Amino acid sequence: MDFIMKTLRYRIGKIVKPGILDNEGKIRDASSVVKDWDDENVSVDKLNEVKKIDTNSLPLAESHDGFAPCICKKSVGKFICIGLNYSDHAEETGQKVPPEPIIFSKATSAIIGPNDNVEIPKKSVKSDWEVELGVIIGKEAKYISENESQSHIAGYCVINDLSEREFQIEHSGQWVKGKSCDTFGPIGPYLVTTDEIPDPQNLKMWLDVNGKRMQDGSTSTMVYGVNFLISYLSQFMSLQPGDIISTGTPPGVGMGMNPQVFLKPGDEMKLGIEGLGEQTQKTISA
Repeated sequence: MDFIMKTLRYRIGKIVKPGILDNEGKIRDASSVVKDWDDENVSVDKLNEVKKIDTNSLPLAESHDGFAPCICKKSVGKFICIGLNYSDHAEETGQKVPPEPIIFSKATSAIIGPNDNVEIPKKSVKSDWEVELGVIIGKEAKYISENESQSHIAGYCVINDLSEREFQIEHSGQWVKGKSCDTFGPIGPYLVTTDEIPDPQNLKMWLDVNGKRMQDGSTSTMVYGVNFLISYLSQFMSLQPGDIISTGTPPGVGMGMNPQVFLKPGDEMKLGIEGLGEQTQKTISA
């Protein structure tokens, strides 16, 4: 029997431990199975090996102090993002759907846990939110075809691709400077293996700010789907286990509103994707 395969990392004080969510939604301590959920242990082969274990045989984590990023931050070689990948989001920002995917990077130093505080950067006036489907690579992908992509995915996760729009757009150069501020990459709470998500192109996704629904979309409006993106990226660079791809956001970002709305210290964001869990972040001053 296959058990639900949602891996996670949880905190007990300053210690981070690997866990697995069991069928009843309880956290099991996976320390006897893996040292950590890092680039070695989120490989497709390792995850398939772990799936054979009776999750209920693992000890319960009776208490914890919150979730850490679902993959060890030091193991993420690349954090790749796709811009304007939802037709309705491109429309709200007044931009055309690109003829090929827009690729940019987010610094791995931006990665935090799903419910950690988000820092509004110094001199920021246009910090914004973006709920996105994250893909975590589990097997090297180099020059692969679209129909090979699924076999290279470790799993999916929720990402809030936070963005400082003035840094991103008005300071010239590439988008990376508006995307890479510390704490601008909450990931998790879970890495959900592909067998749990049979169709990544049909997932509801949402984001609230201070209790108000801002984003209410679906991965069905992606311009370039998950399988295409992995194949496409693999033509330009090899993708390695632990690499993260953030696949774009639906409409409802602050920049697209009239008048525009941006984050300020003291705000609260709640967001989630169907089958992948939820995040909650409070904003503080950097």
